[in-house]
Amino acid sequence: MQYYVYFLTTKDNKVLYVGVTNDLRRRVYEHKNSLDKKSFTSRYCVNKLVYYEYTGDVNAAIAREKQIKSWNRDRKNRLIESKNPNWTELYNSILE
Repeated sequence: MQYYVYFLTTKDNKVLYVGVTNDLRRRVYEHKNSLDKKSFTSRYCVNKLVYYEYTGDVNAAIAREKQIKSWNRDRKNRLIESKNPNWTELYNSILE
């Protein structure tokens, strides 16, 4: 099984959200469709997938999420830009 650590942002890239899931397609779909109206991502319209990485180890994924969450914004931005310099929406690429 694959486990994903991912970044979502707003359409203007101002707000970041870091999450972990075992089903990236389903989880991003849930964010995009605001299935949990009280969630942070729903309240702030954070639904643009701009980065993800994966591992086969659930504990490694959770540890990585915690590590990234501890970083400052500049370091998070550099990680995103290392693979997605233009902050392009990646959701369609995971549907293929």
